[in-house]
Amino acid sequence: MSILAKIAEIENEMTRTQKNKATAHHLGLLKARLAKLRRELITPKGGSGGGPGEGFDVAKTGDARVGFVGFPSVGKSTLLSNLAGVYSEVAAYEFTTLTTVPGVIRYKGAKIQLLDLPGIIEGAKDGKGRGRQVIAVARTCNLILIVLDVLKPLLHKKLIEHELEGFGIRLNKQPPNIGFKKKDKGGINFTATCAQSELDAETVKSILSEYKIHNADITLRSDCTADDLIDVVEGNRVYIPCIYVLNKIDQISIEELDVIYKVPHCVPISAHHRWNFDDLLEKMWDYLQLVRIYTKPKGQLPDYTSPVVLPNGRTSVEDFCLKIHKNLIKELKYALVWGSSVKHNPQKVGKDHVMEDEDVIQLVKK
Repeated sequence: MSILAKIAEIENEMTRTQKNKATAHHLGLLKARLAKLRRELITPKGGSGGGPGEGFDVAKTGDARVGFVGFPSVGKSTLLSNLAGVYSEVAAYEFTTLTTVPGVIRYKGAKIQLLDLPGIIEGAKDGKGRGRQVIAVARTCNLILIVLDVLKPLLHKKLIEHELEGFGIRLNKQPPNIGFKKKDKGGINFTATCAQSELDAETVKSILSEYKIHNADITLRSDCTADDLIDVVEGNRVYIPCIYVLNKIDQISIEELDVIYKVPHCVPISAHHRWNFDDLLEKMWDYLQLVRIYTKPKGQLPDYTSPVVLPNGRTSVEDFCLKIHKNLIKELKYALVWGSSVKHNPQKVGKDHVMEDEDVIQLVKK
């Protein structure tokens, strides 16, 4: 029996099962089994495989990476051509783009790499239509733009989300607040710091036993679902922010546009007419959460033209030094920082000081 057949069987059983307290235990088990089979699909066992897909893995350049994901013929290539000035073949038939086409834009001093990925189809997570390679590239992005056609139903949004979720990509979510630690002995130690609506000690034990884990500490710090627990145990999930880009707004009325603007994480644009690109770029910047640090040589004015761009969460002076050169941190005596992260300007700081957007720094060597 093939993996796909097993997955279909489990999904059928889950749809047949009523959801209530008595069946929660059984559903948790089925979800764990499903997650294991999905992982086997993503990483097939043994064998040399067919080598990497031609033209899919693109070298990472710039400060952030943004991928365009969507069904064929929604205007991904037009969007890339008009945003980055890179020619990606555009035609009136589906599957014009067959490999990943990269482009780079400069925005607010940061270099952002844009990837035009081939269109995915339903069943891409199971390997249909090169879907696996496409979604594998999407996993490496800092931000995903799901490009949708305004005229086609919003069902497409659900389908694409489902494909990405099946491949371990979680969109616009935070990692679940669950402590999970394997041990050598001592059984399952289960603690919940707040009331749980779905998980209890029994269900947690059965999900873990499906993974052959019999000794572990589990701490639930928020109201978690079985899926959250499976995500933590699997450990290969990536949490990526996502913007829904609704293309072809030149073909709808103003009233419809007002409705669309109320959808969260959404930007309506027209790639062909270049409408609303500034709104899209601004939203991309918000979601990427990049931090710009300006450098100041001694006795000169700060250089505001080319900032050093750091990802959010890694903005200490040490990270800044490593971004420039790995030997710089060894020679650092202290740094002088001007900006919103310090109490007085300039302030003398060490390597652990965390900087904020648009700070100015001057390094003093030993």
